[in-house]
Amino acid sequence: MPSPAPLETELKLPVPGLALLRPRLAALGFVEAIPPQAEHSTLWDREGALRAAGCALRVRDYAGEARLTWKGPRVPDAQLKIRPELETGVADGRILEAILRALGFAPVLVLEKVRAVWRRAALEACLDETPFGCFLELEGEPGAIRSTLADLGLDPGRAEPRSYPELYQAHGLGGITPLR
Repeated sequence: MPSPAPLETELKLPVPGLALLRPRLAALGFVEAIPPQAEHSTLWDREGALRAAGCALRVRDYAGEARLTWKGPRVPDAQLKIRPELETGVADGRILEAILRALGFAPVLVLEKVRAVWRRAALEACLDETPFGCFLELEGEPGAIRSTLADLGLDPGRAEPRSYPELYQAHGLGGITPLR
């Protein structure tokens, strides 16, 4: 019997800007692992089946790598976004996209942002600049996420529950065919 997919646990918080967060993260022992650079992601679906199941299939081009990610349905939580996730590197994103098309998948949404990745132990902090604002995304263990928010003086009650695809759609962005 296959083992269940590992769970991704994260919290996304809108922030007025990213400049002040960098020194605060450094003071908490975070190290910038990937400096700010463009990220291009495309969501794929086959006749809406993944979306209907609460899942997502993404091809991401970031930091010189192409990655394929499957995200499963969300696990209920009041503040944190928790969902199964499987991800792997891909040698050639264009060939992967051709394979997805051959399997009947089509691109349904394109997302672009600038992301910097900071890391400390088993916790990752992403500083994201999107067309609709700046966000801090913390990914790791729930306790580490909550304590880091407290250390940064940020209110977890301001967490953004929507995914980036949902936010892109809410702002009328993303190109291709909007998800339904």
